[in-house]
Amino acid sequence: MSLKEQLFADLKTAMKEKDTVRKDTVQLIRSGILQIEKDKKIELDEDGVLDVIAKQLKSRRDSLPEYEKSGRQDLIDKLNREIEILLGYLPEQLSEEEIQKIVEEAVAESGAASVKEMGKVMAIVTPKVKGRADNKVVGNLVRKMLQGK
Repeated sequence: MSLKEQLFADLKTAMKEKDTVRKDTVQLIRSGILQIEKDKKIELDEDGVLDVIAKQLKSRRDSLPEYEKSGRQDLIDKLNREIEILLGYLPEQLSEEEIQKIVEEAVAESGAASVKEMGKVMAIVTPKVKGRADNKVVGNLVRKMLQGK
């Protein structure tokens, strides 16, 4: 079953179970997919769908600190549930140790010696961790490694 089909099946299930958070989250993903397909006049493949989900996940993770500042526990709980749902559609996330190993290999491969060459390293690392790691975490690890050189 493709990811699009899985999303449609999950939407129907969420509607039957009256799970509004899951229904709303899946609808946002599906509308993001549809928007890109209409704008670019293409059919998104699995990688494209994963990109949409990853963007939704990043958006929610970026919003979380703001909700925590405002002290809205109800919104924080809802956002955490949405993050959990989105992570369910992405491939298994890499551990920090696994990301560290990939970053070390990329630094060695690129020959980067300073933070100014971070782009070279990220160009190698990003395709390897796509959808399986938060780019903010990857960027911080790359920066930390290059600053230590």
